[in-house]
Amino acid sequence: MRLSIEGVEFSYPGNPVLEDICFRAAPEEFVAVLGTNGTGKTTLLKCINLILEPEKGTVLIENRCTRDHSRKELAQKMSYVEQRKVSNRIKVFNAILLGRKPYIKWDATREDIEIAHRAIESLGLKRYENRYIDELSGGELQMVMIARAIAQNPKVILMDEPTNHLDLRNQLDVLDVIKKAVRENHLTAIVAMHDINLALRYADRFILMKDKGVFAAGGKEIITASNIEEIYSVPVNIIKCENHTVVVPK
Repeated sequence: MRLSIEGVEFSYPGNPVLEDICFRAAPEEFVAVLGTNGTGKTTLLKCINLILEPEKGTVLIENRCTRDHSRKELAQKMSYVEQRKVSNRIKVFNAILLGRKPYIKWDATREDIEIAHRAIESLGLKRYENRYIDELSGGELQMVMIARAIAQNPKVILMDEPTNHLDLRNQLDVLDVIKKAVRENHLTAIVAMHDINLALRYADRFILMKDKGVFAAGGKEIITASNIEEIYSVPVNIIKCENHTVVVPK
């Protein structure tokens, strides 16, 4: 297993958020983390890459504890795409080149620049590379953030609601890109999501979170009407449509 989460716990002052979180993820797996607002999905992602320090438990990447990595070493293995955020006025190429920061000593090398260009080409961003990121649409900006994460050349990519505030076409485009990157770059992707049906369309495995912990983990077999009702307090039917499994509220 590439990533192993073993008994992770975390609290904000006076507010326990994660308790005894355990799961594993392998190379070329797209893992969707599902649950209602406030169940700790974002906090979990931040604990995995040590933006937040877990109070208990261990996160292992390729059998080595994340705490035993320097920040630079960890950034070379793990990238994080947070919810949509526009930073300072910067051009698309330079924003993607920032993904090479964990490898740059004094200045970007020819290899760093070539890797950034390859990320741009692979995501079809060539026509945007000289535009400023605050001029982009939501879908275009999200593609740039994913390209930057890919240029980082990680083993694990963490994404916090990458389709948030995007229209249906852009949601599909972004998730197509993530799925392709997972397969072609042998990545492990841990993706916090709200849309169950999008998760069912793209994810290989699922983590269902409830009451500060993992309620269920596994493949599509855990996406049952009873589990979804338990997590979301909404009765549903699970149906097949055009070879896709779909959750439909009753």
